[in-house]
Amino acid sequence: MPGPKPARQSLRQEVVDGIKGYILRNQLRPGDPLPSEPALCEALGASRSSVREAIKILAALDIVEVRHGHGTYVGRLSLSALVESLTFRGLLSPDDDFQVMSDLVEVRELFERGMAEQLVAAPDQEQIDRLAALVEEMRKAGGGKGDGFVEADRAFHALLVAPLGNDLIGQLSMAFWDVYVIVAPHLDVFTHEHEEATIANHQRIVDAVRDRDPVEFATALTEHYAPVKQRIAEARARR
Repeated sequence: MPGPKPARQSLRQEVVDGIKGYILRNQLRPGDPLPSEPALCEALGASRSSVREAIKILAALDIVEVRHGHGTYVGRLSLSALVESLTFRGLLSPDDDFQVMSDLVEVRELFERGMAEQLVAAPDQEQIDRLAALVEEMRKAGGGKGDGFVEADRAFHALLVAPLGNDLIGQLSMAFWDVYVIVAPHLDVFTHEHEEATIANHQRIVDAVRDRDPVEFATALTEHYAPVKQRIAEARARR
């Protein structure tokens, strides 16, 4: 394989940093347009190829978004790169996949348990009713293997943190969930044996939020995640 090209990499990083600096200096927000390619070349003193390479790197990180035929815009600044990296790690190695799953479940539980007081206090009645409706959707979907069950489960956890009004918390929560859902089927870990318990624990979470009871909420989360941890440990032992 060809050796490293530090000079080229250094130049590319300078252009990447230059574009990020432009976004910060001008206080641009997601969706705002960036200057045209020639204008960026002139502003950064860089060639078109360097600017194009930098744009590709930033697009992969969701810092910029290229809309073909329209131009380049500030991206959503999501955690998609984190999702991709963790997912690939989980699928890459049989030795790593269970560790990724175990780590994600632990982080998700700590994440939600640590915000128990805020999570039971933030939702209004309409949001609580929507949480209950999502539990009913899970119950109706049945089997745990259909998209309806998974989508309702994901929507439940998204709605759980949404009333906090913190975009970063919402993105982190969904990033953990997305990696978990992508990696889990490849581990052959899950059966439908615990489906009813899963639904019941979601209902218990809703009831705790309705009662504004952070202690019961934290207990419900522990019981929600305990069977998942157990199934991962059993699958790891079998392998």
